Amino acid sequence: MTRVAVVGAGLAGAEAAWQLARRGLDVDLFESRPAVMTPAHQTADFAELVCSNSLGSTAVGAAKGLLIAELDAAGSLIVRVAREHAVAAGQALAVDRVTFARRVTELLTAEPRLRLIRRAVTELPDPPAIVATGPLTLPPLAAALAASGGAEHLHFYDATSPIVAGESLNPEIVFAANRRDGEAAGDYLNCPLNEEEYQRFYEALIDAAVVTPHGFEDERVFEACMPIEQIARRGRDTLRYGPMRPVGLRDPRTGARFYAVVQLRRENAAGDLWNLVGFQTRMTFGEQRRVLRLIPGLENAEFLRYGVIHRNTYIDGPRLLRPDLSWRARPGVRLAGQLIGVEGYLESTAMGLLAAWFTAAEVAGQKLDPPPETTFFGSLLRYVTGAETTPFAPMNANFGLLPPQPEIRGKRIRKQRYHERGLADLRAWLQASAVSQEKSFD
Repeated sequence: MTRVAVVGAGLAGAEAAWQLARRGLDVDLFESRPAVMTPAHQTADFAELVCSNSLGSTAVGAAKGLLIAELDAAGSLIVRVAREHAVAAGQALAVDRVTFARRVTELLTAEPRLRLIRRAVTELPDPPAIVATGPLTLPPLAAALAASGGAEHLHFYDATSPIVAGESLNPEIVFAANRRDGEAAGDYLNCPLNEEEYQRFYEALIDAAVVTPHGFEDERVFEACMPIEQIARRGRDTLRYGPMRPVGLRDPRTGARFYAVVQLRRENAAGDLWNLVGFQTRMTFGEQRRVLRLIPGLENAEFLRYGVIHRNTYIDGPRLLRPDLSWRARPGVRLAGQLIGVEGYLESTAMGLLAAWFTAAEVAGQKLDPPPETTFFGSLLRYVTGAETTPFAPMNANFGLLPPQPEIRGKRIRKQRYHERGLADLRAWLQASAVSQEKSFD
């Protein structure tokens, strides 16, 4: 009898274990807590929410709204229990953390095909298996991953700059130019600042509210990728000799030099996503919107991903994973959740669900095609297994990941159409994918 090992009972692991069991497979679910606790967790319950009780907006036209609708359509355990234990939060799907985690734990431990093994896993398990140990993967297993895939492809912190929507940039100010010969034309966009604009931005930056690191985050880890506001505090002109240096750039209209420049780097081939180069930050999300919109050209910037610096073990998925989430160095072992480079509770859940479905198909001798790229299931899967950007950095669900619809004018209508198109395409894929058909949900 084939047994599938699932390592980690967070959101991704809990979803994966449930999906496998409901498809008639026997599951060994390994969870280190409470014998070995992480610095972030408080209980031994499955799917414990650590940083927030909100899973995001359910609204049509919100990125998380589409992802929730996709998970609903796919029969997600996590979303089902979240709805049962929701608390009032407007259009957001927020939950009572304690009762939510307790109910997920009750349902899984009552599942007759699931065997719970409470101990830490220190080596890659034998296939078929799913590793979903999250951003605080214990050191022995992290070392095993590094030994198998190459230490250079395993990252122990997440230092990312904000990403903005290309259509939200001001074309009357922002211009395309590269500092160096050999860089492809149009790889970089530039936001120029005069001295007055720079001083205004600098003052706002050094006074901005920042996120206090969690107790398990050692700030020494981040010396090589310092927050932009910390660089600024070292001196008024430090940024002008660092990430905002104007060297090699001139005004394309007049040929004049700039006092400072913020560069944006292309994040995808379509030019929908642009990364603020060197702008890793601990500013709160609200402060990022306020302060960064002081940069000329970003007055109306739409932030698709905010900058973060925090402890977060994750792998370089595009180099280590196949399109079905299987580990290139060890076929039959799949990875899921935040460990593979998705950000967010629901994103982790979705990857756990897909890892389970790919595993179930493999065990059954079937082939499951990836979900359509018009869905967040498909676009997130494509990102973590094939993103072209280097270095690879974690990403959450945002409409910039989906194939564009330039023919549709009006942001609100376009986002609504993303939702309608994605849900329709997912439902068609579900109907065509026999492995997605589970046994009774209750």
